[in-house]
Amino acid sequence: MNDACGVAFTGAVARIEHRGVPVYERAFGTTRDDDAKRPVYVDTRFDFASLTKVFVATVVLHLIAVGRLALDETLGGWFPQWRGLPQERITPRMLLAHTSGMQSGADYRTLLDERVETFALERPLAASPGERVMYSDLGFIVLGALIARVSGASLASATRALFPSVSLGFGPPARERLSIVATESDGWRGRVQGTVHDEKAALMGGCAGHAGLFGTAADVAALTEMYLGAGCGRSSDPLPADLAREATQEAAFDPVLRRGLGWALKTSASNSCGERFGASSFGHTGFVGTCVWADPQRDVLGVLLTNTVYFGRGDSRALRAAFYNALVEDIEA
Repeated sequence: MNDACGVAFTGAVARIEHRGVPVYERAFGTTRDDDAKRPVYVDTRFDFASLTKVFVATVVLHLIAVGRLALDETLGGWFPQWRGLPQERITPRMLLAHTSGMQSGADYRTLLDERVETFALERPLAASPGERVMYSDLGFIVLGALIARVSGASLASATRALFPSVSLGFGPPARERLSIVATESDGWRGRVQGTVHDEKAALMGGCAGHAGLFGTAADVAALTEMYLGAGCGRSSDPLPADLAREATQEAAFDPVLRRGLGWALKTSASNSCGERFGASSFGHTGFVGTCVWADPQRDVLGVLLTNTVYFGRGDSRALRAAFYNALVEDIEA
């Protein structure tokens, strides 16, 4: 991992838990690659990018567990602008499994004069609801709006209520930004550090259903253990075990990456969890270089937080796969 610092990323934290117990956690590198750099520690925060989706999915599942929503209810009652349109057939299950038919996203430059939530709600569908998997940021933006309407609180407040970790949250204070791992430098914002990398989330003030959370490797592991524990006889609080288990089962087939409820499911050896993780593995990745995968067969999870976009938008699947392959080798040894 040290060999990758300064080549693939400036900083990283790796955390492994086996049978519900942390067995490895180590930090590497620095927050950025210039004179403003600081060391990365195991409790350093990262931009989670699309790992935000599994936290938001868990908030939705909790609302379902307490009876505020139903997994298969149509959502026209919550979004009146959908009535009479194909969108009125969309359900929480479809949004969580990326089968709502919503388009994947939009170039942020087309959204500068738009309210992004309204854009997501009113954008014509690219497929019929339930027809096929189409990974969609817009669908999770809608889930963020749904959480606010059902809970009567903001997305940030609803997330904070379910996950009270002091290191986890949207929009870190400006005074803390230099201690957070930096991401990309772009022509719009310069070097991004302590503010969300995703442009759509940035236009939404840093808080969105698809991106915007910051936190630590321990925060990601705690969320993942909720689901892994449900299948391995441990606690799944605050979710009921049966619902947590359902979330990691196939809700929609896709030849590249099958979908659970919020989670991606291992589909082939080319997935970012590598060749050695079992067929029942579930996980998620984030564009900036973050990922988590859990293997129920081995009762193990691995979190790898990096900032690979710091040096460009290259494909980091090989780095991730190498981490998870090595994890299995060490556990089995």
